[in-house]
Amino acid sequence: MARLLKGAPVTRRLIESLVRRAAALRDGGIDPTLAIVRVGAREDDLGYERALAKRCDAVGIGMHAEVLPADCSQAALKETIAHINGDAGVHGCLLMRPLPPQLDERAATGLIAPGKDADGATDASLAAVLTGTGVGHAPCTADAVMELLRFYDVPLDGVRACVVGRSLVVGRPVALLLQAANATVTLCHSHTRDLATECHRADVVVVATGRPATLVAACTRPGQTVVDVGIHWDERRQRLVGDVDFDAVEPIVGAITPVPGGVGSLTTAILARHVIDAAERAAGGTMGA
Repeated sequence: MARLLKGAPVTRRLIESLVRRAAALRDGGIDPTLAIVRVGAREDDLGYERALAKRCDAVGIGMHAEVLPADCSQAALKETIAHINGDAGVHGCLLMRPLPPQLDERAATGLIAPGKDADGATDASLAAVLTGTGVGHAPCTADAVMELLRFYDVPLDGVRACVVGRSLVVGRPVALLLQAANATVTLCHSHTRDLATECHRADVVVVATGRPATLVAACTRPGQTVVDVGIHWDERRQRLVGDVDFDAVEPIVGAITPVPGGVGSLTTAILARHVIDAAERAAGGTMGA
């Protein structure tokens, strides 16, 4: 039976640290603050906003939403983001996506000041991940993967890692972060000819394809660590499943993240950390780390 790498204990430790750091900032006269930009009132956006509000309150981060009508113009959205960029009292900005079809999502995301890009969504943030320099954060889910691996002391230095999925939100940033941790990384995708062989030889496998059961038993071997980033309803909509065929893979590998309760449960805490990081930069250095 594989060791379950659950997200809850990782989140608890991270929150304890963030509470101390937020308190130190407030003692220094800085109230860490997140601004959410929401266009319309999609139910999933509202649900995520509620989850973020709860997390920010627990940490000691202020949060407010800038809400625009679903039929707003690109100019109105640009003006809202520019206002947040210029507000010294706001340290993080999150643009809820996807945007309505009349809006250019890539252009809007690119308007966010890199130092306030709490979700790691801008090209500047991705460049910072690539180069290891500059201002910006990795996307929250990619950062959550690394936080979980560190918490459970999964060896990365010198090991073989395989990332399945090449999105800019998870796959490619995770590959870069694993490389920065001195893993030897193979990045696989839908055109990889022999996925099973590539995954089988890896010590750590991260699966982020957005497709259920991408990773099956034939892709795995004893001793591997498998990180499942996906989350979907099963065919009967009776339970949530990931990108890994958990029931087939779990008896084989050494460690695996559950779905739900794995990587996904960490993301709001990671976003809160990005806001604290930005607030500390605004304060002129790390406080209470």
